[in-house]
Amino acid sequence: MKPDFKKMGGLVPAVVQDNTTNEVLMVGFMNKNAWEKTNKTKKVTFWSRTKKELWTKGETSGNFLIVKKIYIDCDDDTVLIKALPKGPTCHTGNKTCFFKEIKCKK
Repeated sequence: MKPDFKKMGGLVPAVVQDNTTNEVLMVGFMNKNAWEKTNKTKKVTFWSRTKKELWTKGETSGNFLIVKKIYIDCDDDTVLIKALPKGPTCHTGNKTCFFKEIKCKK
């Protein structure tokens, strides 16, 4: 089973979740090559929409995301990757990229 890359112009969102805590660590996009590299290396790899190239999370920082499980949604157009983070996930040094809370108005 693999994502349907045709639905969204060749890319699918990839939500990365901590395999131990279930905390959402980050969201990126994968094309077919990123998907295949992730499955082969067991290190989360994305397609950079700005640089137009593959990038494996941690290749510069050493903070890799090691794949433990992969799920695909019911429409085959989004993946959920349960990973073991090897250090902080966010480039800011935070454990997760989702650390900016927005207060909802009452």
